[in-house]
Amino acid sequence: MQFFPTPRNTTLGYSRVGRGRPLVCVPGGPLLPAAYLGELGGLSQYAELLLFDPPGSAGNTESDPAAYRCDRVADDLEALRRHLGLDRLDLLGHSAGANIVLRYAERHPERVGRLLLVAPGTRAVGIDVADESRSAVARSRAHEPWYDGAAAALARIQSGEAAAGDWDAIAPFSYGRWDRAAADYDARMNASRNPTAAAAFGAAGAFDPAATREALAALRVPVTVLTGAVDVGLPTDVMRELVTLFPAASLEILAGAGHFPWIDDPPAFVAAARRALTRP
Repeated sequence: MQFFPTPRNTTLGYSRVGRGRPLVCVPGGPLLPAAYLGELGGLSQYAELLLFDPPGSAGNTESDPAAYRCDRVADDLEALRRHLGLDRLDLLGHSAGANIVLRYAERHPERVGRLLLVAPGTRAVGIDVADESRSAVARSRAHEPWYDGAAAALARIQSGEAAAGDWDAIAPFSYGRWDRAAADYDARMNASRNPTAAAAFGAAGAFDPAATREALAALRVPVTVLTGAVDVGLPTDVMRELVTLFPAASLEILAGAGHFPWIDDPPAFVAAARRALTRP
């Protein structure tokens, strides 16, 4: 673990994994420790992954809850860039972490090299996800042995009547293959969540969709949105809408993969990520 100073006179950590051109990896959660990203299915063989631990994760507690806001964490990324001495950052943002990356690109477009958005959240650009869109993807898993219980839990969540355990019950919808390994991975990741930080992530002032959209429309760098075809949380129709916000972005959809495509299909994920990181 290495550390760098933030604009708040605190420190945050990051880890270096692999070799090659640096790729700053911003985890989701929001504000999970980056450890769940691991080596991203083997992408570390082709890039040096700089795994960023945001405030609220890995013991990085803050006295001011505003430090957990998405826009403030984007400022932390700029502090990391200066610490690394890099003119531009290649950035990977997963899930909620993509919102941090998008706000960074809005504020510092001249400091962005490439963007790889993996199953990206869309709050920063004001794209909502319709319940029916999620339910349609969920129905594609109707053949799975766990489907009935998960579908019932999803329906209760969507109706605002979630019961105890319903969020755990829909976990299989986040994976292309729900087995013991996936369940263990999910449990380890969830054990590292910081509910206080996650709740503050989207507080007032965290997002400015109009400003972010305007900035992204002028962002002339290679952008790739990489998503799983069976990701219930962020369906492919939402990802197609996100791609249109950039001058020239590409969309990679991995068949059979969910919200964690490097877990579901490591070779396909690495191949798609390598294409994204070598686009002219």
